[in-house]
Amino acid sequence: MHTGRRRGLHSLKPVILAVIICCVQIVALAQTTVKGTIKNEKGEPVPSVSVKVKNAQGGTQTDMNGAFSLTVPDNATLVLSSIGYENQEIKAGSAMNITMKSLGTALTDVVVIGYGTQKKKELTGAISTVTSKDFQTGVIVTPEQLIAGKVAGVSITTAGGAPGSAVQIRIRGGASLNASNDPLLVIDGLPLSNTNIYGTSNPLSLVNPNDIESFTVLKDAASTAIYGSRASNGVIIVTTKKGRAGKPTYNFSSQVSAGTISKYVDVLSAAQFRGYVDSLGTAPQKALMGKANTNWQKEIYQTAIGTDNNISVVGGSKALPVRVSAGYLNQQGILKTDKLERGTAAISLSPRLFDNHLKIDLNLKGAVSKTRFANNAAIAAAVQFDPTQPVYTNNKYGNYFEWETTDQGVTSLNKLATRNPVSLLELYNNNSNVQRSFGNAQFDYSFHFLPELHANLNLGYDVGEGKGTVKVPAYAAQNYLDSGQNNQYKNKISNKMLEFYFNYTKDLASIKSTINATAGYGYYNNNSTNYNYPSVRANGNIIPGTEQKYPFAKPENTILSYYGRLIYTYNTKYILAASLRTDGSSKFAKENRWGVFPSAAFTWRMAQEEFLKNSKAVSDLNLRLSYGITGNQDGIDNYPYQLVFGTSDNSSMVKVDGTYINMATPTAVDPNIRWEQTASYDAGLDYGFLNNRITGSLDFYFKKTKDLLNKIPVPAGSNFGSELLTNVGNVENKGVELTIGATPVKTKDFSWDVNFNVAYNDIKITNLTASKDSSFAGNLYGNGVQINSVGYSPGAFYVWRQLYSKEGKPVEGVYEDKNGDNVINQSDYYRYKTPFPKWIMGFTTNFNYRKWTLSTTLRANIGNYMYNNVAAGLGLQKNIINPLGYLGNSTTDVLYTGFVDGQTHSDYYVQNASFLKMDNLGVSYKIGRVFNNRMNMTVRANCQNVFTVTKYTGLDPEISGGYDNNLYPRPRTYILGINLQF
Repeated sequence: MHTGRRRGLHSLKPVILAVIICCVQIVALAQTTVKGTIKNEKGEPVPSVSVKVKNAQGGTQTDMNGAFSLTVPDNATLVLSSIGYENQEIKAGSAMNITMKSLGTALTDVVVIGYGTQKKKELTGAISTVTSKDFQTGVIVTPEQLIAGKVAGVSITTAGGAPGSAVQIRIRGGASLNASNDPLLVIDGLPLSNTNIYGTSNPLSLVNPNDIESFTVLKDAASTAIYGSRASNGVIIVTTKKGRAGKPTYNFSSQVSAGTISKYVDVLSAAQFRGYVDSLGTAPQKALMGKANTNWQKEIYQTAIGTDNNISVVGGSKALPVRVSAGYLNQQGILKTDKLERGTAAISLSPRLFDNHLKIDLNLKGAVSKTRFANNAAIAAAVQFDPTQPVYTNNKYGNYFEWETTDQGVTSLNKLATRNPVSLLELYNNNSNVQRSFGNAQFDYSFHFLPELHANLNLGYDVGEGKGTVKVPAYAAQNYLDSGQNNQYKNKISNKMLEFYFNYTKDLASIKSTINATAGYGYYNNNSTNYNYPSVRANGNIIPGTEQKYPFAKPENTILSYYGRLIYTYNTKYILAASLRTDGSSKFAKENRWGVFPSAAFTWRMAQEEFLKNSKAVSDLNLRLSYGITGNQDGIDNYPYQLVFGTSDNSSMVKVDGTYINMATPTAVDPNIRWEQTASYDAGLDYGFLNNRITGSLDFYFKKTKDLLNKIPVPAGSNFGSELLTNVGNVENKGVELTIGATPVKTKDFSWDVNFNVAYNDIKITNLTASKDSSFAGNLYGNGVQINSVGYSPGAFYVWRQLYSKEGKPVEGVYEDKNGDNVINQSDYYRYKTPFPKWIMGFTTNFNYRKWTLSTTLRANIGNYMYNNVAAGLGLQKNIINPLGYLGNSTTDVLYTGFVDGQTHSDYYVQNASFLKMDNLGVSYKIGRVFNNRMNMTVRANCQNVFTVTKYTGLDPEISGGYDNNLYPRPRTYILGINLQF
């Protein structure tokens, strides 16, 4: 019986085998091959994307065209991942066109904050981020220009149109009168000092904008207090582009530009000039006129040609992602002889070791620049020079026309006359060579026994050298009395940084909580060497009295820091954050060396509440409240608490044994000098509507700076000077910021994006003296027409109220007599308007139609006024005709006012400088695959400085400080560019 059963089973073996084979075939038939293409949000292929089947082994990567092919089971889920993009899970299909979302685009982005990151939805501070897809385009020489008009409450103003010119950045207005108002700039975790490098107008012009991935702007004290003593003016965190694993990909961009002057100062033409001199001049003055018709402004300006070229390669193994880049910029200025040439290189390595427990980020950057600086004195000279004179003539001043005078039969150079503008340029050679390298290495170790605990070590450096020479031949009129010049300048910087901190992040699911704790230490040393050189004539002889006893000065300061922060989140809806930093600076005495900078903040994620959780209209809604204290020590000289000696000028020389020598003189000293401190309150609302088709934020803030550094008069003999810089002032800022971003239209072929920001800021001085002193009017500056005084904006104009005739014209020398004593004097001054805008606005829009993109950026300032010193100084009869043996030109304003002498303190010259500017207008076209399908090509065209709408009658209404004194004109620039990816 048993034997029969075994025979029966044996007979079933063929059947079982057939069933197994059938099952295998069925499983094999259930496999399918999927093909697809992965692109980014710009429609560009994304190579080296990892494509895997969820919960399975194996996978593939996209090729250079973003294409992939993979055999997968039916109903499989693909997992997509790539550095710089959000991970995605997507159902497999036969033909797939997938868009990878950049980490910089989603509302749930991870945002870089001080010493860490945080999800954008969970931010507790007023923080704005601008990524590379939203940067300004065109001729961008310095990084700050990338975000002009992009961030609410952030004003970015260039000092003029010279290549690489200085840039002023203000976040929520200034917080100081005598210290720095510049924000702290942090690049990849390395704080940069504001130390000037000789031979460059702006140290940031040595940073290649093409290497930058994003800017994160920290505005309120809750986000900046972790940086302590350097954060009163805000913090800008710059993140540069990093490497990624995979097959190397290359990106090459090149553009050529042509810049032209967009506006000239309105001066008398040669015909107008002759008519004016003929009607009012004496016979000798009329005889001084020439026969030429020279437009001096056209003689000194040129079409500025420039090119900017960049190449980068990204790739590497999974354990060692790499990015290497190089750039070359060659940019002329519109002022003749002005030119900047810059080469840059950068490398980013991101090795991952010990099963990803040790992450290393190595960032190194270097730049070399060569600059020929034009003589900016030519700008004013071109406005003032007699248009009836020729550029060239036969004489001993290099054959450039110059004014001469004859006394007792001896002809010599007229010492008082304006110099030939073209000569000022062509016979002036100021050439600099600057080198800079900075970088850091960050080591982030996650402990094996406690992976939530990270130890982070950050080592950084910033070194540079700037040197140059200024050469003017002996025959040049501009240095004729000194027999020319052959001077040199040089300095070096060497800054070091060490930071070490622990970070512990833990999800406590049982109590619906998350904690994120950071504690660390910082060491920052800033060292520079400034070389002292005598003044030298063109032949190499030293000008007597300019000898230097000390070959160099070596200022140095150090900061030690201890800091901590705790972020606690409950139920993903309620977030509390607190930080504390204490800084010790060698700039101050031991008693005042350490400052303490705390902050606290709270965020309520209202959109997570039940009453909004299922709302179709509200996508996100966060309420933020914060308070904190920050400090300011930048712009303060080293060791002002003790005597610092310097060499006296030649007017203070003392005769010893028949020889006059310079003495050592001390500066005024304040042993109790200390930090400026700013307390800041902020209430903000972040919102998203209609599935985040509309997003933005609204912030209200109040800032009060105390212990403000101000120069006050001191009794004679009480100190080593008549004025003392000490902590006596207070300033208050209050304002509102609104940001709106929207996508009104989004279809398969067309999309329209709009971003608008507006900010209101009101600043007022509340104290300037150690004790109440009604007789202290304030601190004058700006040729005496601006004043810092209690109850008013810094830099308020200090002028007399001009009176006008029945025809509406200003009457020379006639002003409002406030006290009725029939004398116009000090008591009749009044404080009038402010140089700072009450409102700043930015507007950006992009239209995308298939492969075409049209974009523009506009900016506006409202409520700012300008003192037109060009008109005040030149729009006068005495500037044209005078008894000094030469003639000078004038602005056409003289034909209206008829002013003979200067009316410096007339409010007639204080003009409304509100403006609307179109910064950029651009169009691009994605051609697609070219050169045998080997690379992607995009071409673009841009116009910068398209137009300006303003009531201001001067050259340009956008001048920081509110004092127009012959600005280097900003060019209107036309650009053609190409981008290749392969």
